[in-house]
Amino acid sequence: MKNIAILTGGDSEERVISLKSGQVVRDHLPKDRYRPFLIDIQKADWREPDSGVQMDKNDFSLSLNGEKIRFDCAFAALHGTPLEDGKMQGYLEMLGVPYTCCNGYVSALTMNKHNTKLQLAQYGTVPMAKSVLLHRGEKADHNKLASLGLPLFVKPNTHGSSFGVTKVKSADALPTAIEEAFRFDKEVVVESFLPGREFSNGVLRVNGEVVVLPVTEIIPETEFFDFAAKYEGKSQEVTPADLSAELARQCQERSRFLYEALQCRGVVRFDYILVDDTFHFLEANTIPGISPASIVPQQARAHGWTLGGFFSLLIEEAIR
Repeated sequence: MKNIAILTGGDSEERVISLKSGQVVRDHLPKDRYRPFLIDIQKADWREPDSGVQMDKNDFSLSLNGEKIRFDCAFAALHGTPLEDGKMQGYLEMLGVPYTCCNGYVSALTMNKHNTKLQLAQYGTVPMAKSVLLHRGEKADHNKLASLGLPLFVKPNTHGSSFGVTKVKSADALPTAIEEAFRFDKEVVVESFLPGREFSNGVLRVNGEVVVLPVTEIIPETEFFDFAAKYEGKSQEVTPADLSAELARQCQERSRFLYEALQCRGVVRFDYILVDDTFHFLEANTIPGISPASIVPQQARAHGWTLGGFFSLLIEEAIR
């Protein structure tokens, strides 16, 4: 029986999503193979929420009912900081605790939308929207922004769950959108609009081999795939997506390439806009949503796995 620390909570606006994700993992892990323990991370306060007992950060252990519990693996169910941005991974590695997500460097890189695009630009084979990076306190070059055309997307550079994201349809609305994005981050990305259908594709390793899951099409009821579309049922998600075999293959091959080029671990979800017959990369999610209704669990089920079986594969690969 393996002891599993399910890392949840966190310090960002995504905390509410993380708490739900952690509960889903605990509910679905096979109880004949694993003892799951939720660990709620809030800055330096790490505790098991049912008992209120604090984690001993000296050795990543928990003392419950006279038992000192050491963990065989940490399951990544914490969206945003301090896990999805890579801060915790070095600590876990120093203690020799396996974890089910990308390492600290890759997590920090992919959390930074602008730097991820710079990293991928060197290959010359990954179509992406044009974008401009803005820094808090610097004056925006409005001529450069205007060259991107309208509409535009304005988003925090290192934030998830669509917090602070605005679709801008007029130049007059741009300053307000930039100000809103700066509420969540010290850097903001202004990105050209890509007219097309939105798709998402999960990738993971199983027994050392890269497995690309079926593709999902996202059809939001809102203007774009925002918080309401992601978490309040305001979108339709079709898995497997209604695509020709050739287009599905193109998307899956691009996802495989990105997973290996970025040296990912665990399950990673890549988001795209299909413009004509070409998939344009939007961003990488190294700790994607894992509620039963979330995209990656939909893809795992379409692949033939139960949620518990899927989570087990992530744990066993991390330990392997």
